[in-house]
Amino acid sequence: MRPNNLRTIWNSGGAVINGWLGIPSSISAENMAQCGWDSLTVDLQHGHIDYATAVTMLQAISTKPITPLVRAPWNEPGIIMKLLDAGAYGVICPMVNTRADCEAFVGACRYPPRGYRSYGPVRASWYGGGNHLKEADDTLVTLAMIETKQALDNLDAILSVPGLDAAYIGPSDLSISLGVDPAGGIPRDPIVLEAVKYVLESAKKHNVIPCMHCGSTAMAREMIAMGFRLVTVLYDNYFLYAAASAAVRDVKGEGVKGEG
Repeated sequence: MRPNNLRTIWNSGGAVINGWLGIPSSISAENMAQCGWDSLTVDLQHGHIDYATAVTMLQAISTKPITPLVRAPWNEPGIIMKLLDAGAYGVICPMVNTRADCEAFVGACRYPPRGYRSYGPVRASWYGGGNHLKEADDTLVTLAMIETKQALDNLDAILSVPGLDAAYIGPSDLSISLGVDPAGGIPRDPIVLEAVKYVLESAKKHNVIPCMHCGSTAMAREMIAMGFRLVTVLYDNYFLYAAASAAVRDVKGEGVKGEG
């Protein structure tokens, strides 16, 4: 199979710079693929992307040597398996709150005897190449989202599930679950910051890759410095809005605010 660039970067000790796609467009995805990301994630949980559009976006990403990831709409095996069959090289699963949740998620991503994924890779075999059945389990990556107090309470049990590759913090939902308004940037609230550090250290203890969804480039740099090994930097809708609004302000002579 085609190597997974995430595993290559992680094995070398590096951090993955991940982009986020919420615009339901293969053209937009192909445009984002020109920007040098290590990976791009097609988000089916929030936004307007359905399965058929996601397939075209995965095809657009494959025009460049960028690892195609997806965020599943939920921890539901049918859609997870279809997204893997469509050529996703990793799945981010939302709201993994218990060991049973994680076992169900990981099992949907692995063939028997390690899981219960049904065989029928279709486009995945075109994109990834031959020997899919024997190599997919060790090539594709599983990323469980840790974004609730319940997940924190069950963290050791979740992170000890065989076949889980990464723990992905969703800071907004995590903040809300802990009774804190989501900051949208670097988590500074002591309660949230303590939870973030707890996930980071627990992931290291279990040999699971710690990942963070970031609301700015400054946050992404800080999270890498803390030890996170995959950072998602903003999202396509933000980049479109930021660049367009900055251009309008510039032409109107209103000045352009620099990014913090």
